[in-house]
Order: sequence, then structure tokens, then C-alpha cells
Amino acid sequence: MNASMHAIIRETAEASAQGRIHFGQVVGQLADAGVESYVVDFRARRTAYYLPDDQTLDIPLDTPDVAIANDFDAAALQAAIRGAQRGEVMYPEFKRLSCAAGCVGYAVWIAGRHVTYFGRRGEAHDEKFPD
Repeated sequence: MNASMHAIIRETAEASAQGRIHFGQVVGQLADAGVESYVVDFRARRTAYYLPDDQTLDIPLDTPDVAIANDFDAAALQAAIRGAQRGEVMYPEFKRLSCAAGCVGYAVWIAGRHVTYFGRRGEAHDEKFPD
């Protein structure tokens, strides 16, 4: 991974964490930088970014001030996702809503154009990117 790619990933993560860019912009910038997928782990407080040549970059994740709920509430999670897709819910709020819905983390498959969200007991919700 070259320094430019590393910088783009870090700058994109920072802008998202500050609520300055929405999910579609995050995906676009990371795709342009060559990122194939990334995994957010709320419990480990990190995001791992994966490149097609299997190189990775781990970045610490600021976690919300909300505990991760015990039960996975797919409907509440979908409401947060829809808000993010409309550009109404930015990442700081999305993290809070996701944790309150029992989401422990998620995998964004940029190349596959979908996101898989995970609950504490192995529950999963798959969401296709909007067209």
C-alpha cells in the first residue's frame, strides 16, 4: 500500500467519523483508492480496510456513547440504514443507532455492492447498495 492510498483511507475515515461525508461518498472515495472491502468492529473499536492484494490497514474507531444492545433489532437497523441512504443520518449518529439496534459490526463489500450487519448471536442482515 503506497502512502497516497494510506492517506486517502485515513482522510476518508476521519471525514466520515466527523460526519462531513455520507456513506455513498465514503464508498466512492475508498473504491477510487482501491479498497475492496472493510469491516467495522464496534466491540474491538477498529475498522479494517482490505485491498485486492490482501494488504490491510487497521484504523481505531471512536465508538458511540451507547452500549451495544443484547438483542438484534433488524427493523431499527434498517431505519438507520434508510436514513443514511437519504443523507439524513451521518456516521456519528449511525453508529449510535446501530449499536442501539444490537449491531456489533458490519462488513462493507465495495466490490460486491452490499453490506452485511452482525448481531451478538450471529444474526446477520444483508443490505444491497441502492442503485
